[in-house]
Amino acid sequence: MPYTTADARQGLLDTVAAAIERLGLALAAFGEAYEQLDEQTGGRLERELFGPVQLAYGRAQRTCTAFAERHELAARTFGAAPAAAPSTGTRALIDDAVQAVTEADGTLSELQDSLAPIEVGDAELRDGLREVRELLAPLPGRARELVRTLGR
Repeated sequence: MPYTTADARQGLLDTVAAAIERLGLALAAFGEAYEQLDEQTGGRLERELFGPVQLAYGRAQRTCTAFAERHELAARTFGAAPAAAPSTGTRALIDDAVQAVTEADGTLSELQDSLAPIEVGDAELRDGLREVRELLAPLPGRARELVRTLGR
């Protein structure tokens, strides 16, 4: 069975959707970690981690939806990710969130490396993926720094 442009586009959409779902999990974990922190540290988590992931999540959703519309594919809807267990502890929640961010970034990186976004000729998709990855890139380092200062 030949692989068509429509199949390639659907595969792209599915891959971006998988990354968006991981970002949703990261947001849920960061949100739960925020609830366990003092006001100052919580504000820092919100500014340095939650906010950029929230921006990346929104940008990825817009990119995914616009791509689907341009190519007459079924648009995806993304619900809230399941809440993380509060008993997990702040450090573990932040680690889980960073793991989800890293997985999402890895998924998008592999997609970009595959050249599939170029093969289907969609500049807006390529730009959107690049912007999402730029938002995600500094997060692991920021999270390590935040976790290092917890409890001080």
